[in-house]
Amino acid sequence: MRLADGRIVPDLPLDAGKVERCRALADRVTAQVLQLVGRHTTTSIERTVLRMFGFHGAGPRGVPWVNLMVDELHARGLLAQGAAYWLGYVLRAGARDPAEVAARFAALPRSPAPLAPAEEAALRAEVADEARAAARELRRRVEAREALKRELGVGARPHRYVIVATGNIHDDVEQARAAAEAGADVIAVIRSTAQSLLDYVPDGATTEGYGGTYATQENFRIMREALDEESRKLGRYLHLTNYSSGLCMSEIAFAAAWERLDMLLNDAMYGILFRDINMKRTLCDQHFSRRICAFAGIVINTGEDNYITTADADEAAHTVIASQFVNESFAHRAGLPDRLIGLGHSFEIDPAREDTIARELAQALLVRTLFPDAPIKYMPPTKHKQGDIFFSHVYDVMADVVGQVTGQSIQLLGMMTEAMHNPFLLDRYEALKGAAYVYRAWRSMGAEIQLRPDGLVARRADETLSKALALLEEVAEDGLMKAIGQARFGDVARREDGGKGLSGVVERAPGYLNPFLDVLEAP
Repeated sequence: MRLADGRIVPDLPLDAGKVERCRALADRVTAQVLQLVGRHTTTSIERTVLRMFGFHGAGPRGVPWVNLMVDELHARGLLAQGAAYWLGYVLRAGARDPAEVAARFAALPRSPAPLAPAEEAALRAEVADEARAAARELRRRVEAREALKRELGVGARPHRYVIVATGNIHDDVEQARAAAEAGADVIAVIRSTAQSLLDYVPDGATTEGYGGTYATQENFRIMREALDEESRKLGRYLHLTNYSSGLCMSEIAFAAAWERLDMLLNDAMYGILFRDINMKRTLCDQHFSRRICAFAGIVINTGEDNYITTADADEAAHTVIASQFVNESFAHRAGLPDRLIGLGHSFEIDPAREDTIARELAQALLVRTLFPDAPIKYMPPTKHKQGDIFFSHVYDVMADVVGQVTGQSIQLLGMMTEAMHNPFLLDRYEALKGAAYVYRAWRSMGAEIQLRPDGLVARRADETLSKALALLEEVAEDGLMKAIGQARFGDVARREDGGKGLSGVVERAPGYLNPFLDVLEAP
């Protein structure tokens, strides 16, 4: 099979009927969810709307202005009308700066007097005009990113993706520069531990974080500027990625779009399963965040690799495939084309088992064949890493080999000290050096390998696809929320009315106003 970038991977025979059925079932699953999404908004979506209107920064005690504003509306039961509506309402009354808008929101009664029809129509028209102007400015910034990418060109596939995560954004910049000079194509700044559980986005540059660096708009700006400078120095464009998940999915998506990031980790179910965030909250937030990503041309990276850190990679391989079909359908419904749907999977099979390379080839090639135009992101092993750094390095190289042969698009490089500490510069250098060797040595092997139709790889791929189809039949019958409650994904069960953030889910009122929905959903 020849990929869009010219690489050739081994042909994998698949039952086209099974593949078509999987996609139809995934669409049934997401259609049910989109009915819920269309009836609700969330506090985080409404904060995003205000950010899109230009309300950045923080007020008293460092609380973001958008939190102060939305909390006032939510406390008065007014959020169902949409923050955009009440913003137009107080602006027409003379409010101008963030402090005055927040104060006027706090002064609103629980049942404000309705506007006359002519005033109501004027308010909605004015808010829509402001939204279109804000969208034009965002588009301009996105186009500046794309122009630099075209000017400099990008590295060959698979892109070498490495992580920096010191806790200090300024130290992260120095580590990112060093990684780029050693051959990295994508720099990922891992968020500080548990930031996904914060119901606000910290403001400004940060220098203290545990296990990572806080995702803030200012930190995004600092790293993007540094990578632009380094890109011009090296003569190739460097991609930047961060994490749009948790209780502030869409807010981070907008901040990333505004500061010209290229990729975001953004999954439909990750926050539900692995952070115990309420299902309704996550599913509503992910849709709006993906609308923003589609508008801004940001590649999303989904999180199926996490399923096989909590479940056995070999036994649960089909859950990865089923989830990828669901994530693809959600992404399409949010306007993302295939070229922006970076589905994820990983090399997590137990190295003590027999034939792990053949079985991993089957999984990786199955993903590549099912989603030929998606920029697949392939994760390295983590679950079975040991303190033996020499074995760990060999283990990572095997993942690089599988990724190269099966035509993965983005290869997250493993570190030999994975899970021991944040990577040293030398760890990252060795990972990049090893990957460069694999890419040279195995460059044409994908075109040379022919699979036996009755061989282990082909049989394993068909078995996994068949199990994924059976799982999707069950999920389509029961509904996604019930399926998650039954631990169908990642061996993790969650309740529809449980988890964090449910109080921030609001049913939309008649006349709900979010003018960015029209802007983002326009063809």
